[in-house]
Amino acid sequence: MKTTTQGRNNGIQWTLTTQLDDLDFADDIALLSHNNRQMQDKTSHLELTSAQTRLKINTKKTELMKHNTAVNTPITVAGASIREVDSFTYLGSVIDKEGGTENNVKARIGKAYAAFIMLKNIWSSKCICLNTKLRIFNSNVKSVLLYGCETWRMVKSTNRKLQTFINTCLRRILKIRWTDKVPYEEIWRQTKQEPIDTQITRRKRGWIGHTFSKPASNTTTQALFWNPQGKRKRGWPWSTWRRNTNAKLKKWGTTWHELQKTAQNRVRWQTVVDGLCSAMS
Repeated sequence: MKTTTQGRNNGIQWTLTTQLDDLDFADDIALLSHNNRQMQDKTSHLELTSAQTRLKINTKKTELMKHNTAVNTPITVAGASIREVDSFTYLGSVIDKEGGTENNVKARIGKAYAAFIMLKNIWSSKCICLNTKLRIFNSNVKSVLLYGCETWRMVKSTNRKLQTFINTCLRRILKIRWTDKVPYEEIWRQTKQEPIDTQITRRKRGWIGHTFSKPASNTTTQALFWNPQGKRKRGWPWSTWRRNTNAKLKKWGTTWHELQKTAQNRVRWQTVVDGLCSAMS
């Protein structure tokens, strides 16, 4: 990748002095470019460099996603056009063309439901105590549901879908029928569960603190302050992850920069996180 990108300036503007060319994890590579010509140039050089080490790009597993552009020229590898998509899965998360989290949350709910159904014998067992069932639920189902939730843009509809799924699972574990009028607060009390919004907020704050503790040159740290190139479409701006987070911070009487300073002290940061999440409960 260093040979492919060195000195070509085919990435996206990341900071005032640097560009971001690619994101790599194991054998998964995501190439980033500002326009169609740059992407074709980068892909061609990656193909050439890979061939020198006897590696070959698998065109069937390679996908292309364009955002905010009307250019229809395809990107080719070895003469074959790469399939263009509106979304794709990268490291277990769905990356959507519109930048939202709705499709990703829908996919997580589907996978968590599949995990819950696979364990149906445990939920119906009379030999396993409730405490053990809840521990299995938290580790085998809820962990699947909340994978990557630290980067979700939370809105009311998303929170409602997640909470509905959790409530449905808990009712089944407790053997509460739909005709039984049991308040959700009582279900949460019996199962010692927090509202899903509180759990996600706790994870987000922990992730933000972990990220802020890294050097300022770290890509993940820089991503929290990154502003994309170009102009957005006309109309009311979308509720992004950053705007969503800032709105909650304003509600709690703090700011983004104050959190950044607090995160440098792990003990103080954990105290702040626990306090904010307790206020939400």
